[in-house]
Amino acid sequence: MRSVEIRRADPYIQRCVRDLARLGIDSCLFHTHGTADGGDFPGERRRLDPAVTAAELALEVARWGADAAVSISLPCENALRDATVKELLDAQGIPTVMTPLTSTLALCDKWETKQLLLHAGLDTPRGVKVDSDLLAGRGVAFPAYADALRASAAGIGFPLLSKPLWDSTSMGIRALPDAAALDAYLVDPPEVSAVLEECVAGALCSVDIVGEPGKYRVLPVCWTGTAGTEPVFTFADLRWCGPRPQADADFAPVAAKLIALCEDLGVQGSVNVDMIYTGSRYVILEINPRIGGATTLSCAASGTNTFVALTDMARGGYAPAPVRRAGWAIEFLSPERLPESLRAELTARLNLVTAHELVIDNTSHGDIVVFTLAEGDERQTVKQLEELHRTAGWPRQEILDKTRALLTP
Repeated sequence: MRSVEIRRADPYIQRCVRDLARLGIDSCLFHTHGTADGGDFPGERRRLDPAVTAAELALEVARWGADAAVSISLPCENALRDATVKELLDAQGIPTVMTPLTSTLALCDKWETKQLLLHAGLDTPRGVKVDSDLLAGRGVAFPAYADALRASAAGIGFPLLSKPLWDSTSMGIRALPDAAALDAYLVDPPEVSAVLEECVAGALCSVDIVGEPGKYRVLPVCWTGTAGTEPVFTFADLRWCGPRPQADADFAPVAAKLIALCEDLGVQGSVNVDMIYTGSRYVILEINPRIGGATTLSCAASGTNTFVALTDMARGGYAPAPVRRAGWAIEFLSPERLPESLRAELTARLNLVTAHELVIDNTSHGDIVVFTLAEGDERQTVKQLEELHRTAGWPRQEILDKTRALLTP
């Protein structure tokens, strides 16, 4: 079950489906967005209305004759739909790989997630919940509520970020640099409840945790940009996974606590944890109850296939192998579509994992490029990129400079 372009899962979803076919297992993609042909998904494909209800989706899956189902939907509103489908399909004897509904509900709610993180002993930004009904005077009257929020904000300190309680992918975030900005915010508040939290500066990163109770594996940390006061386009910066010894050592105790939290929540499938690394601390921003936007990158970096792991769970044969980072994996967005001649040259010069179009809300953003390299091949890879830039003007100068600085500091 999928709710964004299946190309974002390239090439790992195709490998997974072909592996299943060799075992005599049929696969069907039930997707609500984008297009898909045999090259995107080498199995049966059924396009559904994006407004499909959980009950309708469960009925479609059952009518197809599924023995099991797997959720690979995002963002969080679609993960919640699939968690509801899980309840319906499990009751019909069709086991569905997805985190249980109660836990998914908690992880979709940023304030509930914050409480779970604190209870698990994890670091998370200080914050206060903003109830939109109370602030707008709907329902019960609490005349001092706005003043209570001002006092709470003063205790946290500026700048602050306002994040919608239920939104994801950095949507709806507002920066509040000072008390005057907070006053303006309280006079004209958002329509939905939110979390006001401290703005933590540092390196943005994420990690995928894949598995089921008693069988979790933590994939390598992916570095995705820099945290600031304003939200940024998720794919705008160089994204990478590779050797970072001190950061890896600092993450080890955090990973152990995250696994314990997944055990408590009964997570099944994949969750994506967004974090900021500052000093020696990992500050957890949220846990998305679904695969993440960097899943292809983390698969490439670890030499694993998340989609194979999910179908292994569906078949009752999941046995997680130890995760080892396989050198470097690098991802960036090329704003222009790559001509076939350049794709061929990339394949010849680099260990290319994928170069596919990134479509979000029916808008093309160019091509996402992911490649890997072994430790020891850094200088040769930079030389290849410099030659490509000289002859083809690709990649753009900013990306070339960042890649050079990363691989040959």
